Amino acid sequence: MSEKKTLIELRDVAKHYKKGGEVVRAVDGINQKIPTTGMVAIVGPSGSGKSTLLHMIGAMDRPTRGEVMVAGKVLNGLPEKDLTRFRRATVGFVFQTFNLIPNLTALENVSLPMEFNHVTKDDRLRRAKSLLERLGLGQRLKHRPNELSGGEMQRVAIARALANDPPLILADEPTGNLDSQAGQMIYELLKEISRERTILVVTHAEALAQMADRVLHIRDGRFEDHR
Repeated sequence: MSEKKTLIELRDVAKHYKKGGEVVRAVDGINQKIPTTGMVAIVGPSGSGKSTLLHMIGAMDRPTRGEVMVAGKVLNGLPEKDLTRFRRATVGFVFQTFNLIPNLTALENVSLPMEFNHVTKDDRLRRAKSLLERLGLGQRLKHRPNELSGGEMQRVAIARALANDPPLILADEPTGNLDSQAGQMIYELLKEISRERTILVVTHAEALAQMADRVLHIRDGRFEDHR
């Protein structure tokens, strides 16, 4: 069986910053390769560097040293406009707090990222409807976030993350605001999606992380790879 191609490569990646008179080593020299499909969970205590690392992989923050390579691009040296283009084409984001626009319907929330990619209105609506139906929300197209349950809002957020068909989905504590049943459903959904792209999940929930193909434990800014 051939080895999977690499989507993400981290080479001696570190993120240090000053807090008061001290240097905080949020991420402290990580080397790792992550393949083009599958679900990888990053698990660790609060302050271990999980979210900082995710932000660097998603081009929302730059490392102090080292190289972050995603889909063949070294992100460190790219100008801001190229990073914006990279994020739109390559990465979908799923957050703990959903980050849906409250005055837009589910359909409009999912359509929005495609508008920035200059997709025609008819095509945007067609794809948004298809994604929401796939995620079991065909009867919620015209509902606004305050008319949806937490689990439904997170499914809308996942559909939005998939809107531009990115090869990488970054999910930061995606079940943190959900009850255990809704959280289990979200992880099963992410697992299904990971058959066709890479899902990188940051979580503190060990039991849910065990559904991933691989679990990376992080402590004090460094990985301890358990499997």
